[in-house]
Amino acid sequence: MSLNQDEILILEKVINIRNRLTALKQKPEFVKTQDVLNIYQQMVKQVSLLIEVRDEDNFSQPSNRLDKTMSDVFSLLSLFFLRIGKTRECPATYCQIASIRQLLDHMNESSSFTESDLKPFRARLNELREIVQHDRTSGLHPEAMTMLLERKLNACDAVLTQLHDSLSVLSDDLIPIHQRLVALRRQLVALAAKPKPSKTDLKPLLEELRLIDQKRDSGRFIGSGGALLPEPQPLVTGILEECFEIAQEVEAREKDVSFTLKPIYDRLMEIRTQLEGLVMTHRWTLRETDLWNYENALRDIDRMRVDGKFVDSEGNKPQGQYVLLYLLRRCYGLIYRLLSSSEPVSEELMPIANKLSTVKKCLNEVLKYGGPFSPRDLYPYQLALHQIDQMRKDGKFISNEDGSIPEGQGILMAHLNECHELLEMVRIQFFLCCAPRR
Repeated sequence: MSLNQDEILILEKVINIRNRLTALKQKPEFVKTQDVLNIYQQMVKQVSLLIEVRDEDNFSQPSNRLDKTMSDVFSLLSLFFLRIGKTRECPATYCQIASIRQLLDHMNESSSFTESDLKPFRARLNELREIVQHDRTSGLHPEAMTMLLERKLNACDAVLTQLHDSLSVLSDDLIPIHQRLVALRRQLVALAAKPKPSKTDLKPLLEELRLIDQKRDSGRFIGSGGALLPEPQPLVTGILEECFEIAQEVEAREKDVSFTLKPIYDRLMEIRTQLEGLVMTHRWTLRETDLWNYENALRDIDRMRVDGKFVDSEGNKPQGQYVLLYLLRRCYGLIYRLLSSSEPVSEELMPIANKLSTVKKCLNEVLKYGGPFSPRDLYPYQLALHQIDQMRKDGKFISNEDGSIPEGQGILMAHLNECHELLEMVRIQFFLCCAPRR
C-alpha cells in the first residue's frame, strides 16, 4: 500500500522520533523520565494525525512503511517506559503485547501446544488489558494510544481463541496422547539444538513414539474401549509424524546443521546464550532498551523464512529447520520472560533496590538459622540501611541528574521498612539469647 501526501509528512516526523530514541538509547547515563515523556507526546500526536487521515479499517492494518516504522518506534518507546519504571502505564504494554503475538503466531504455525500453554497468555493479556482500560478511563493517556493498544490486544485475543478452539475438538481419549506428544516434540527439538545430540538420549524418546504409534489402526487412534476414535485427529497425527521427522533429523546429523544454515544457527545460539545470561542477571545488568537490538536481530532472521522454512541461495530447504525454529522460538520466549519480569522501579533507583533486596535476603537467612550473634555481626546491615536512609530527601529518593522523583518510591520504601523490621527481629532474638535465665 503506497503512502499518500499526508502519510508521507507523518512518516518524516516518525523517522525523526525514531532517530532521537535511538540516540537516547545509546547514551551511557541514566535516562531522564521527562525526556522519554516529551518524545512520547510527540509520537501520540502523530498517531492522532494518522487516525484523522485514515479510515478505521486501514488504521489497524500494518500495510506500508509508515505502519512498520510506527510499530518500531512504539516498541522502543515501550522499552523506555519499562526502563524508567512506568511498567503499570499503557505505553509499557506495547512491547509485551507484540511479544505475546509473536509467540502465539509461532505456536499456531507449529500446532504444538496444550491448554496449559495457553492459560498464562490469557492471564497476562487480561492483566495488560486492565492497565490499558484503567488509563483510558482515568484519562492518563490519550485515546489514540489506548485505542491502538486495545486493537492489538483484540488481535491477540483472536489468535488465542483460534488456538483454544483447535484444541476443543479433541476427544477425551486424545487429550492425554496430544499432551504427551507435545512434550516429546519439545524434548526432541531441544535435543536437536545441541551441538552434538546424544543417540542415547534419543533412544527412549523414539521408543515412546513407537508405542504411541502402535495405538493407531489404519492411521486412526484406538480408544480405551478398543474402538477407533472419531475424527478430527490430524492435530495429533500431525505432531506424531513431525516427532518422527525430528528424530530422523537428529539421527542423520553428524555434527551440525546444514552448512548453508550454519551462520543462522551460530547467530541464534549467540543470541540465546546472551538472553539466558540476562535472565540470570537481569536485576543487575538489564537495561530494557537493550532488548531492542535482540528483537531486531530476531525479526531479521524470522523474515528470512519462505513459507515457514529457511532456504539457501537456490531456494532449497536444507536440513536443520527444526533446530533453527526451536532456537528462534526459544529466543522469543526469553525476551517475553524478561519483559514480563521488569519491575516498576526506574533505572536510576535499581542499584538501591538491588542492595535492599540483598540485605533483606541476608537478614532472612540470619533470622532463619539463628545466632548467637554479636552487635558487631549486625553492624554491616545497620550501616547499609543507614547509608540508604541518608540518600533520601524529605522522605524521597531524588534523581541526582535533575532533582526529579523517579518511579519506584513505594517499592523501595516497602523494602527499606521490611529490612528495618527484620533487623529489629534479629536484635530481639540476640537479646533473648543473651538474657540470663532464672
